[in-house]
Amino acid sequence: MKHRYLPMTESDKKQMLDAIGVQSINDLFSDIPEKVRFDRDYDLKPALSETDLLKELSELAGQNADSNSHASFLGAGVYDHYKPVIVDHVISRSEFYTAYTPYQPEFSQGELQAIFEFQSMICELTGMDIANSSMYDGGTALAEAGMLAAAHTRRKKLLVSEAVHPEYRDVVKTYALGQSIDVEVIPLKDGVTDYEALRGMIDGDTAAVMLQYPNFFGQIENIQEAADIAHDNKSLFVVSSNPLALAVLTPPGKLGADITVGDAQPFGIPEAFGGPHCGYFAVTKKLMRKVPGRLVGETNDEEGRRGYVLTLQAREQHIRRDKATSNICSNQALNALAASVAMSAFGKQGVREMALQNISKTQYAIRAFREAGYEVVFGGPSFNEFVVKCKEPVADLNRRLLDAGIIGGYHLGLTYPELEGHMLIAVTEQRTKEEIDALVQEMEAIHA
Repeated sequence: MKHRYLPMTESDKKQMLDAIGVQSINDLFSDIPEKVRFDRDYDLKPALSETDLLKELSELAGQNADSNSHASFLGAGVYDHYKPVIVDHVISRSEFYTAYTPYQPEFSQGELQAIFEFQSMICELTGMDIANSSMYDGGTALAEAGMLAAAHTRRKKLLVSEAVHPEYRDVVKTYALGQSIDVEVIPLKDGVTDYEALRGMIDGDTAAVMLQYPNFFGQIENIQEAADIAHDNKSLFVVSSNPLALAVLTPPGKLGADITVGDAQPFGIPEAFGGPHCGYFAVTKKLMRKVPGRLVGETNDEEGRRGYVLTLQAREQHIRRDKATSNICSNQALNALAASVAMSAFGKQGVREMALQNISKTQYAIRAFREAGYEVVFGGPSFNEFVVKCKEPVADLNRRLLDAGIIGGYHLGLTYPELEGHMLIAVTEQRTKEEIDALVQEMEAIHA
């Protein structure tokens, strides 16, 4: 049956009013006292024609400073990466763009296969056994990992590194509050997790140790050491990781991670003012039945043809509530598809080359800042972010950089008071030598 979406005509309106026996729409509200009725026009601008509306909205959008019009050195969890043109072409196909949850595999093979490919790519990057069909974003993925760890170990404490994204930590605390789980923060030492402090904090009630790799400051954590500390205590080890970095770093799964989570935004997903993005969630085989959300599996039909189905759904809507691991009722299938298309377009070598460019351009920027007399703090190995001690207030610097066509780095003093006056600078493969040089020169000119 075809559904027709047509505007209501006056004739349609009259026919309906006649059918219910009233003269006007106002008669339908006769039981409502006139003194409480809304009897004035809305305080809205007059309606515009489509042409005029598009013009006005374009002018408003043109006031935004974004990575298309400015050289962006802002990261802190959301990055300006290259997105192949084919990504939007594929995800704009109606079969994907308007797809509903693929409960009926006979009608949903394309969507199911796309999710299966996403899961497979995430497993290959992370070195984990199993990945789910995606999460809302990196923050909720980390929080769900903490809840899984608490349920699996039947313990009530999470140790989260201070080098984990501060907003991710806030999401973990929010989830933990409802479950009466304590969240303690492992302090920093030289820009990475203080492992000696971790040894002193971990105890028999610790469900999981949670680190970020690379961490919020771009530094590469020694996650093998953290994994050993966690496992010696029979706690789970959770890693939140930038998936692009895993093209060159040793995957967490090979270094002892029980759960690896993160955000797939670096692969084909726009910054979009912070979302929507696409979280990923990968685990070892022993935790398969505890994974939140959905798993898509590959099988054969009765005629021996390859097919894809929803294999496991451990959420409260599908199983007994007391056995459920989560109440997450959705996944970011469209953005997961975007990530899959981007990774497919890059290929294995392309993803690695993209990651290597992030490293090499970041190292060039670090050298440029040091040569200009800036202190680059936290001198350990890094991926695509580093911290600079500024010579002027960061907020003032960023305002003046914006005037020069540059989006400056993240003001660390907003979330780390001890790092007031420090800027977190992101350098992706999108940045050119000329743009990096211009950033350093503009900051020098402002200081002068």
